[in-house]
Amino acid sequence: MKQLTGHDLLALQAQAHERHEPAPLLLDVREPWEFALARVEVEGLRTWHIPMNEIPERLSELDAEQPTVCICHHGMRSAQVVAFLEHQGFDAVYNLAGGIAAWSDEVDPSVPRY
Repeated sequence: MKQLTGHDLLALQAQAHERHEPAPLLLDVREPWEFALARVEVEGLRTWHIPMNEIPERLSELDAEQPTVCICHHGMRSAQVVAFLEHQGFDAVYNLAGGIAAWSDEVDPSVPRY
């Protein structure tokens, strides 16, 4: 399983911008109340919210060709989603190590911790 830190995600997004390629998709797999409480917002980075338990039924909404970075609270649920997506044929799929908690600690302290 491929893992990225928050800074790796920012670098990946910047590289895509420089190359005039689509930015990676940030797939937030947390519950709706978590997504409402705290989220990653980076200019040019598209975020898509699909709770973990809805991923199998909403798989058609995702593009297996687009780089996708999965995020949850601490990185456990998103790691499970990454494993599922890899099994479904997604090659460019990554887990955001430490989840939104690490994002708040390492990249953007304005993002609420919970």
